[in-house]
Amino acid sequence: MSTPKKRLNRYNPASDDFKKEEFPFYWIARVYGRYNMAMEKTLKKIDLDIPRWRILFILKENGQSSISEISEHAIAKLSTVTKIVYRMKDDGLVDTAPCANDGRVTQVTITDKGRHMVEEIQVNTAHIFTNSFQGLSEAQIAKLNGTLEKIYANLPED
Repeated sequence: MSTPKKRLNRYNPASDDFKKEEFPFYWIARVYGRYNMAMEKTLKKIDLDIPRWRILFILKENGQSSISEISEHAIAKLSTVTKIVYRMKDDGLVDTAPCANDGRVTQVTITDKGRHMVEEIQVNTAHIFTNSFQGLSEAQIAKLNGTLEKIYANLPED
């Protein structure tokens, strides 16, 4: 008879009982990789990439954000986000301005052109979400999000 600890060992890469197909991060990585490939392929058709998509959707939801807030939500280095934001500004997708309370902080807002791009993205990528979550209920998706949020909170920040 297997003990609870023995059963949990198959999820732990440090264990001799480890099985990659039962390791949650194996599936998280595979899902994320496949999702990224589908998004890259679809976004390329409308001359966009994943980093710019992330920034546009962060701004769509938040209205405006500092570059450091965008960096945090996009899970990207501040220097990388800064470069992308200024390229997006050159493309007319976003505007930047110093923060009224702290001139050292750059606030980013989405432009009308950026909002139109968001609409185009939504039309072109809707099938990815629909297909990805086919057969799952709203409750299952909410439970999955809750589980992933708990795992995220358990991980070290650096």
